[in-house]
Amino acid sequence: MTLKKDVLDPQGSTIKKALKGMNFSNLNEIRQGKYFEIDIEEKNQKKAEEKVNEMCKKLLTNLVIEDYKIIGSL
Repeated sequence: MTLKKDVLDPQGSTIKKALKGMNFSNLNEIRQGKYFEIDIEEKNQKKAEEKVNEMCKKLLTNLVIEDYKIIGSL
């Protein structure tokens, strides 16, 4: 999860400044975020993604200020 593009990300800005100070000058933007690793007992990829999507919407993500994406493999 990361903050939505229109939400100020002070941690990302601080990281970007620090990296620029270390001569990584070709940075456009850094967005700081978090991730969850979820091991779900489901053989069907689509069903597994639907369940995780439901978890994100109901508990794991603040949909007002955060975006999320599901990356998975069975």
